[in-house]
Amino acid sequence: KDDKKEEKKEDKKEEKTEEKKEEKKDDKKEEKKEDKKEEKKDEKKEDKKEEKTEEKKEEKKDDKKEEKKEDKKEEKTEEKKEEKKDEKKEDKKEEKTEEKKEEKKDEKKEDKKEEKTEEKNEEKKDEK
Repeated sequence: KDDKKEEKKEDKKEEKTEEKKEEKKDDKKEEKKEDKKEEKKDEKKEDKKEEKTEEKKEEKKDDKKEEKKEDKKEEKTEEKKEEKKDEKKEDKKEEKTEEKKEEKKDEKKEDKKEEKTEEKNEEKKDEK
């Protein structure tokens, strides 16, 4: 009778051990699952970070492009201003030249007039 009791006890013990083993196995499985989940989460985070970095890089690139465009525009405006300045200078020069020509013309006219007057005076003198 005792043997039977002992055997039953043994069986019970073994059963418990088996159950514990199973539980451990399940726990391990669960843990692995959790780890996988965490890993996935981390990966997603990493991807998101990378994406952000990429976006920032793109933005920087675009900003640079925009800046370059702006600089180019400014340069053009400067060139135009310079051109206008040069044109004005040229016009001024031409105006001066015109004025000089006019002056010369007037001088010649004046000389001619004086000459005439001189001649007339001479004539008058001769008449006397």
